[in-house]
Amino acid sequence: MDTCRCKEDLDRIKERAAKEMSAQTAQTYDVRVMVHMGTCGLAAGAQEVMDVLKDEAARQDKVAVQVISCGCAGMCSSEPNVTVERRGEQPVMYQNMDADKMRQVFKRHVLGGEVQTQFALARLQDLPPEA
Repeated sequence: MDTCRCKEDLDRIKERAAKEMSAQTAQTYDVRVMVHMGTCGLAAGAQEVMDVLKDEAARQDKVAVQVISCGCAGMCSSEPNVTVERRGEQPVMYQNMDADKMRQVFKRHVLGGEVQTQFALARLQDLPPEA
């Protein structure tokens, strides 16, 4: 861990952190999958969903998938929620996810581009698609 004894130390730490964050955000991906893991999501089983998602992503090499945990989306009654963002498409939020549903969404939507409407809560049309 870095020790901060003066302003120059702080500036050096800040610069290194900015470079690390820039490298992380610059990574290319085809699909970003967010598991909403607020308290309500965790209580409803989001950790199991995340574990399955990480396993599925690690077992394939066709699509660059970014897996992210994020906070509550404010819809506690539909947790666990998962949002899938395919590059150039509107994000889709899935509800009441479990291990089997996550596997299906991963294979059909994340890898295949086919929205699984039977699990979808919303297509997030207010968000611009990532270019």
